[in-house]
Amino acid sequence: MSTAADNPVEGPTGWVKEQAAALRELLDRPLTTYYLIIGCSALLLALGLMMVLSASSIEALQETGDPFYWFVKQSMSAGLGVPVMWVCSRLPHRFFRWAGYPLMALSIIGLGIVIFAGESQLGAQRWIDVGPIYLQPSEPAKLGLALWGADLLARKARGGRIEWRHLLIPLLPGTAILAVMVMLGRDLGTTLVLMLIFLSLLWVVGAPIKLFGGIVAMMTVAVIFMITTEGYRSDRITGWLDPWGHAQGAGYQAVQGQIAMGSGGWFGLGLGSSRQKWSWIPHAESDFIFSILGEELGLMGTLSVIALFGLLGYAGLRVAMRVNDPFIRLASSAVVAWVAGQAIVNIGAVIGVLPITGIPLPLVSYGGSALLPTLAALGMLLSFAKREPGAREALAARGPGPAARALSWLGLGGAQRGRPRRPTRNVPTGRVGPDAER
Repeated sequence: MSTAADNPVEGPTGWVKEQAAALRELLDRPLTTYYLIIGCSALLLALGLMMVLSASSIEALQETGDPFYWFVKQSMSAGLGVPVMWVCSRLPHRFFRWAGYPLMALSIIGLGIVIFAGESQLGAQRWIDVGPIYLQPSEPAKLGLALWGADLLARKARGGRIEWRHLLIPLLPGTAILAVMVMLGRDLGTTLVLMLIFLSLLWVVGAPIKLFGGIVAMMTVAVIFMITTEGYRSDRITGWLDPWGHAQGAGYQAVQGQIAMGSGGWFGLGLGSSRQKWSWIPHAESDFIFSILGEELGLMGTLSVIALFGLLGYAGLRVAMRVNDPFIRLASSAVVAWVAGQAIVNIGAVIGVLPITGIPLPLVSYGGSALLPTLAALGMLLSFAKREPGAREALAARGPGPAARALSWLGLGGAQRGRPRRPTRNVPTGRVGPDAER
């Protein structure tokens, strides 16, 4: 009888087929998406906290006398955001359909306050000063637009009224209001992300190519106009096209970021060993944290981060493809366009393939105003992932989790609530738990 060792051609081929079959089996499991979202989010958040500590320690020591100042603030935001993510993961999708409307209204009110009484930093007016913290209303506006737009289009799709007029009214005016208010604060990067969310909604709902192309062309003209009318934006384009020719001016930040990325090599200088964070790279803890990551963790570290964002985007699109509800499909796609698109823009700016826009790297960069809405959106994706075929049954059969067991140790009966009920004579044996048919 021949073996793989006797037939070297069949040996590697058979191993590849076995691994492909194992991968297909893993992807067919009902909770694959659920665990992908949890795993990728947790790893990116932990890595982000670690990199914020490393990238901000020197500047924090110089400005506040405490090297842990910004790390502590980011940890507090994460400590608040993780419970928000957990709560959102347990909410029904009907809540998110309703939540988009008040969130849009609050975002518009917040952006109005920014225009008239906002805090201006580095030429941009984006923040509301509330005592010890700064709020940036444009960040929750991204989540509000994704939920509000998804519900609008889902209702029209259910009514069978998908025409181009119905695709744009009132979605286009609502998006335009947000975009104009953000642009009044000179925040072109966030405006582009809002437009990306808007375009993703139109794409998923099946907008005609002519309509889609016309909107893209109109947006391109608007962006060119905004760049040419503001001197600092024109300087950014000049610095992007020829950073080394303007290394002491418009291209300074790009050049320093490329030096950091290049000096990291394959495996980096080691965690905490960055040289560029010593006041060489502006905003090393936020906009350019990816360059510090590349310097300290090397090419392998940057590729790992890109892979995590890729898996997170795949998980979100998997939810959109496997759940039939129109709202879930639209909202999941919009969140993927927001998070993955923002990551692409940030990383592209750091490595020099895109102009610098000043938007953070989701889950990694410093900033509580950006972190909280992102974690809420990921918690929403977890809630949607539970509606995949077989996911509820698999979760019910899994038994009580750590939180439920902790409640049982306190005598609160958490484990009993988390444990699936045994079938009785009045319940068919094929049904697992009271929620199996929902």
